[in-house]
Amino acid sequence: MVRTLLKKICVTSPRLDPNMANGANVDRDQAQTGRGTDQEADLNKWLPVTASRKAKWWYSAFHNVTAMVGAGILGLPFAISQLGWIPGIVSILGSWLITFYSLWQLVELHEAVPGKRFDRYHELGQHAFGEKLGYWIVVPQQACVQAATTIVYSVTGGKSLKKFFDLLIPSANGVRQTYFILMFSCLQLVISQTPNFNSLKGISLLAAVMSLCYALVAFVASTIRGSHNDHHLITYGVRSHSTGGQIFDALNALGTVAFAFAAHSVALEIQATIPSSPQKPSKKPMWRGCLWAYIIVAFCYLSVSISGFWAFGNAVDDDILVSLEKPRLLIAIANLMVFFHVLGSYQVFAMPLFDLLESFLVLKLHFTPGRALRLIGRSTYVALAGFIAMCVPFFGGLLGFFGGLVFTSTSFFLPCIIWLIIRKPKTWSFHWVASWVSIILGVMIAVFAPIGGLRQIIVSAKTYKIFS
Repeated sequence: MVRTLLKKICVTSPRLDPNMANGANVDRDQAQTGRGTDQEADLNKWLPVTASRKAKWWYSAFHNVTAMVGAGILGLPFAISQLGWIPGIVSILGSWLITFYSLWQLVELHEAVPGKRFDRYHELGQHAFGEKLGYWIVVPQQACVQAATTIVYSVTGGKSLKKFFDLLIPSANGVRQTYFILMFSCLQLVISQTPNFNSLKGISLLAAVMSLCYALVAFVASTIRGSHNDHHLITYGVRSHSTGGQIFDALNALGTVAFAFAAHSVALEIQATIPSSPQKPSKKPMWRGCLWAYIIVAFCYLSVSISGFWAFGNAVDDDILVSLEKPRLLIAIANLMVFFHVLGSYQVFAMPLFDLLESFLVLKLHFTPGRALRLIGRSTYVALAGFIAMCVPFFGGLLGFFGGLVFTSTSFFLPCIIWLIIRKPKTWSFHWVASWVSIILGVMIAVFAPIGGLRQIIVSAKTYKIFS
């Protein structure tokens, strides 16, 4: 019975029409499947990930920028303050290289089987590990990544909006952060009714532009602040003075860096929106967009993290824009940009969750696909994520805890494991070595980083009152 349910939930991707093998320019998504039921085919046309296949390569670029340059970038100067100059920068560059490689693997594996598309991460996992095992290996981890991101983004949106009002209207300083998180969640209730992934293109583009703008503001403002500092009075060593504290801080920092590279959990779903044919496979436009996205990510991450730590040293806050106060209007606008960015980025991560949720509701609980289902299912999820964010709004600790616990797997080593299983590279070849290095480093971060993040949450909780 469980096996039957899993087969139903994991909707089979369409197979190629025979005409396509003869060179006909027919999109694979329009090909008929011999095994799928009419219900599954109709459901695939309605579900948010596969409903529209008209994306261009630049959609991939700004979707990936939106997914990556988010809350994680704001915590990178804080991560360097926990690791120190050289280890901090090395960890960012190392994570960039590893995830750049593992993202390429996912893009290549999207159509690893000729005539079939793995539109969802768990479908690729099922192909590699087996139908049942692959589902339960991938889905819990991917869902945790996306749920954790929406919770952290709820905190980030509320915190940034509060900072905006605090800077422009000092008399509003007494308003609780909880109310701003609630405002953010209410807006998400409306935006979450966007029908499908491709319908998010305008919101995602705006979010990507906002991310670039506030990263630039943080870089410029930090550089100006740093140039006026007396650097003899600023401490550039690690934050903690005890050995135990330094170890826990370093672990939390590694989780924070891992959180900043979270886009892999939605990579296959983004690629699913791009049309594909034997002559023009989706991997070409997808990778072109990813390449541009990673160039932008490298510039934003290094500029913000280095300038932020240079300006404040180990006194930097876990959100660099909280540390920055002047010029007042510019920093207020930057915080508003963060707010608008996470509004869109939240949806990029939530859409695959909605896809999974709606599949379950239709196939298991026999709901009728339509607006009522979207309204009930998505609104319930947004409300729950917002409630958790209001209860546990510890930005720095959440980045480290979630980043190490689940983000490392989906971005650092799970794609490499799948690559080794499906492609079977020769022992000691480049891809064999690169995959194993990524797996070993990724597993180490996944095991140890949550410890530092949990400790950071416990320390923050000592002075926190719920719904404050």
